Amino acid sequence: MNMLRKMTIASALILGFAACSDDDNNGPNLDPVNADQVVNLHAPQETDYTQNPPTASGAFVRFSFATGTTTTSDTEWDIAFRGTTILVNGGASTGITEEPVRTGDAGVYLVDDTFANVTEVNTSGFAQDSADGLALATGSGNGWYTYDPSVMAILPTPGKVLVFRTNNGRYAKVEILSYYKDSPAVITEDIALSDLRYYTFNYVYQPNDDVTLF
Repeated sequence: MNMLRKMTIASALILGFAACSDDDNNGPNLDPVNADQVVNLHAPQETDYTQNPPTASGAFVRFSFATGTTTTSDTEWDIAFRGTTILVNGGASTGITEEPVRTGDAGVYLVDDTFANVTEVNTSGFAQDSADGLALATGSGNGWYTYDPSVMAILPTPGKVLVFRTNNGRYAKVEILSYYKDSPAVITEDIALSDLRYYTFNYVYQPNDDVTLF
């Protein structure tokens, strides 16, 4: 075999390997999963205790996982907060005063586990708000929190992870850490009555379509 033929074969092998390598890298370019913490998201409400039962009012604070911030958009929100109530942008009106109109396909379910252990979405587990009630129930022990009557405090229940489908079909998981301003380690009665309705939570957002892993 002459030198020119050896060089031709070697060149062909190199070009062929490069072509195969390019083909192998032609998969989808996925956006990175976003893990972050929201601190002191204020979700105020007015409560009329002269009514039986007491009634709540005030605008809901809307939040977008895609931007990691609150939003005033009527459509690009995923969840909304007022007091201990959390709505999803999916389903139908529940009849709560001043609730935003739902324009998306958001849903939620609860997992009893640690935040780190929730690594995959159960796509058949989601519930949405409806005339029958909230997808994420309120009341002590019913959803994300427990009420401590000794100091009148709302305490996130340990081991409760909220998994959300967003308004446009992506996914997020949330761990609520505190309901009080600056997340005090000890909740006294004074704090419980004055610095409440400030959410601090960890979240992980999966921004890629049809990807169910965190």
